[in-house]
Amino acid sequence: MLAGRLNIRTRVLSMEEVPTPHAGPGEVRIKVAAAGVCLSDVHLIEGSLTPRRLSGDTVTLGHENAGTIDEVGEGVSGITAGQRVLLRAGEPRDGVVFTRGVDYDGGWAEYAVARADTVVPIPDSLPFEQASFIPDAVSTPWAAITTTAQTQPARAVGVWGIGGLGAHAIQLLRLVGAAPLIAVDPLPAARERALAFGADIALDPADEQFDQAVTNATRGTGLGTAFDFAGVPEVREQAIRCLGENGKLVLVGLSDQPITVTDGIRFSYLGQQILGHYGSRAEHVEQLVTLAELGRLDLSRSVSEILPLSEAPEAVRRLASKQGNPIRIILRP
Repeated sequence: MLAGRLNIRTRVLSMEEVPTPHAGPGEVRIKVAAAGVCLSDVHLIEGSLTPRRLSGDTVTLGHENAGTIDEVGEGVSGITAGQRVLLRAGEPRDGVVFTRGVDYDGGWAEYAVARADTVVPIPDSLPFEQASFIPDAVSTPWAAITTTAQTQPARAVGVWGIGGLGAHAIQLLRLVGAAPLIAVDPLPAARERALAFGADIALDPADEQFDQAVTNATRGTGLGTAFDFAGVPEVREQAIRCLGENGKLVLVGLSDQPITVTDGIRFSYLGQQILGHYGSRAEHVEQLVTLAELGRLDLSRSVSEILPLSEAPEAVRRLASKQGNPIRIILRP
């Protein structure tokens, strides 16, 4: 079968013919119908992100996948061939979460094997292209909003970085009643998208009137929560300055750079917090599938482009260069 394989030593992504895997005991195999291309994949290829638990030097990328069960392993019950499913982005092993497409082979391939307890059935009304990226691009901000930040309705929030995760965060924050909802991005197209997705205002972080605009929007109280989806030190420093009393900065965007709190006295006096966030849990994915099935969550606008699996390197290039300002580029085997 065809698969997008990354050599971690050389950081070379190549499309290779590899043996088609089979489902072992407790596993299922899916025929992949759609696979998302995420900025984390770009980070892996560029070298700013390295697998910590990968056995060997090469891995099939892809942690956002949906398709149809076509082989059921020994000992698996409650799952049948032909069932439409998505794959969660990782699986717990002895108390440690291994990430699909990072620590073990993912779904940039014609077929993918998954532990049976990591598949989530999806309704016929949810297209594979939209279901595929729920396990990260939607569930990661959802978990950050509902669990890590414990976002309260009618409390001011700011979202820095309106890309793949940030765009969904805007939709989800509006769903839980956060208000006012302030989007921050240097790209005009991203700010326009934020407004279309439900932001109350969208700001350029370089605007000379930025601080005053936040003050006006929050009626002087500052932000209850600031979400960093960019993973940029300057973003984090600006977001901290915008926090109000008991405000929280939630770090979702990945960065290996240090965090600077310029005014530590103010930070402590106001009882502010910095919270790290990574990924999501099984219940977050299941909640989102339910919301999508009931029509509370529209993911159709998030599919920016669909390319054949063979063009995975081109999809990576387009995402890395922000060509067309994509939310999610989807690979179709």
